[in-house]
Amino acid sequence: MNQINAIQLKQLIEASLFVLGKPLSIKALKETVLADFAVSRVRIQEALDELQQDYQERGVQLVKVASGYRFQTQEILSPFLQPLWQEKAPRYSRATMETLAVIAYRQPVTRGDIEQIRGVAISSHIIKSLLDRHWIKAVGHKEVPGRPALYATTNQFLDYFGLKKLADLPALTDVASLQALFDKASIALDEPLPDNDSEKLDSNNNQQPEFPDNP
Repeated sequence: MNQINAIQLKQLIEASLFVLGKPLSIKALKETVLADFAVSRVRIQEALDELQQDYQERGVQLVKVASGYRFQTQEILSPFLQPLWQEKAPRYSRATMETLAVIAYRQPVTRGDIEQIRGVAISSHIIKSLLDRHWIKAVGHKEVPGRPALYATTNQFLDYFGLKKLADLPALTDVASLQALFDKASIALDEPLPDNDSEKLDSNNNQQPEFPDNP
């Protein structure tokens, strides 16, 4: 096995994250670009920690999300960077994002569960669009007649919203917290979520959100 010093290790990790443009875990780094070097997971973690410190005051920062580490711009700079892209931020219907929220906070759930919580039928297109974005996936089937699919969120969902784990989702004490999460991910809704303190979702006490009739 080849040897690599601390500076070279940081440089190789930094270059790998820039080139790939998506999250890399310590395991992935060790099995790919560092496969030929005698380097422990502890050393890789130390190098990543140092890189995070190096970029702390920069316009680009090294952050940890569900799938690993990635470089991304500081959130506060996002509005000023928008003119660099000709394409507008993706727009989603309120019904789509409410469906995603139900899955995220109550997973695993069936389509019927989602409809019961929202109080309105949801179209197959909504589920398909979330599957196509790889934000949700089928994780099994509910043992009831018809065995409907159970849906849950994916690591890609966590990565897109800048989360390490589901526990990092904002507490839904009010709808504004959910809107803030969408804003952070630069998601534009066709219409804003209703500002209503009664529309809460608490997985601990099994309270269900009372989403409005917006199929």
